[in-house]
Formats: sequence, C-alpha cells, structure tokens
Amino acid sequence: MQVFVLQLKTKKKSNFKNMKNSLFIFLLFLIGNSAFAQKANKTETIQIHTSAQCGDCKERIEGKLNYTKGIKFAELDLESKKVTVKFKPESISRQEILEIIAAIGYDADEIKAKKEDIEKLPACCQPGGH
Repeated sequence: MQVFVLQLKTKKKSNFKNMKNSLFIFLLFLIGNSAFAQKANKTETIQIHTSAQCGDCKERIEGKLNYTKGIKFAELDLESKKVTVKFKPESISRQEILEIIAAIGYDADEIKAKKEDIEKLPACCQPGGH
C-alpha cells in the first residue's frame, strides 16, 4: 500500500511538471507567432504619378501590379493619373514598382518609360494618343 501511495505522489509531481513545461512552450510559441504576424502584416501605401490616359492603360497597369508578388492592392485614378499601391516593403520596393510601371510603357514619377516600351503600347495609350 505504501508503494502505491508513493508512486501516486511521484506521478502527480511528474504530471504537474509536464503540464508546466507544456504551458511554457505554448506561451513561447504564442509570443513568437504574434511577433512574426505583426512583422509579416506590415504594409506601405504610396501614390505614383503615371502617364496613363485611358481605360486600357488602367487595366494594363492595375493588371500587372495586382498580380505582382508583394503588392496587395493597386488602383489607378485616371483623372489624376495616379496609381495607389499598397505593398509589403519586405517583398518589393518602391523603386521596383516604379520600374515595373516603366517597363509596361508608362512614366512613373521620376522614371521615364523607354521608347521601345512605349511603342509596344496600343496607339491610344501612347503619348498624344488621346
């Protein structure tokens, strides 16, 4: 009988220790995961002035940007010719976004589109097309 009581007391201490360790590990996981989630969800929003002129330009720019890794959202306002871009700075930079727009054939802030890229656009989307 004494052996059984001794084993029972030892088992309770062991279970408490295991539970304490499990709780500690869970708390570490929870803290680490929330810190990672905060960093991973960081986004920036910028506005870029473009040389876009029409609905085709809008579709072309938004289509390219919205399917680019690291960009969460892109929308072009044709009246102001400004594209609003929400992106993850750890995945893509402002400079890379400007270069993507320029490679499509449109000026993007200080980056001017190359002549050969502009010539790939439909006539209505080229400078003076509207």
